[in-house]
Amino acid sequence: MANKKEINNKKVEWALRIAVFGTFLGHGVFALLVKQSWIPYFNSVGISNPTAMILLPLIGILDILVAISVLIKPIRGILIWAVFWAFTTALIRPISGEPIWDFIERTANWAAPLALLYLIGFPKKLKDILN
Repeated sequence: MANKKEINNKKVEWALRIAVFGTFLGHGVFALLVKQSWIPYFNSVGISNPTAMILLPLIGILDILVAISVLIKPIRGILIWAVFWAFTTALIRPISGEPIWDFIERTANWAAPLALLYLIGFPKKLKDILN
């Protein structure tokens, strides 16, 4: 039988999996719907409106796949991507001229997948990224 620590770790793992799922599903749906208020973020790094309109649905599909994957089985490589992508998309806000608080407000978007990655264990070998 599992001990109390293992049971608590599983509960924390599931809470984090649900948090990552919700974040990436919500953002994925917004991207699929080509949320117009996100276009200036692309413009701030030199991506044109027409290109942003093409990229947003693709990003949306990827975000939804990340959401579903993490809910079904968190894979280290996908969690690494989730941390990187969520951090980058939070950072784009002050880069585009919004207050730093818009970045800080989104800390949970990248901290939840980072905490989940910590909980399941950082990859020690290249092949661990696929587990």
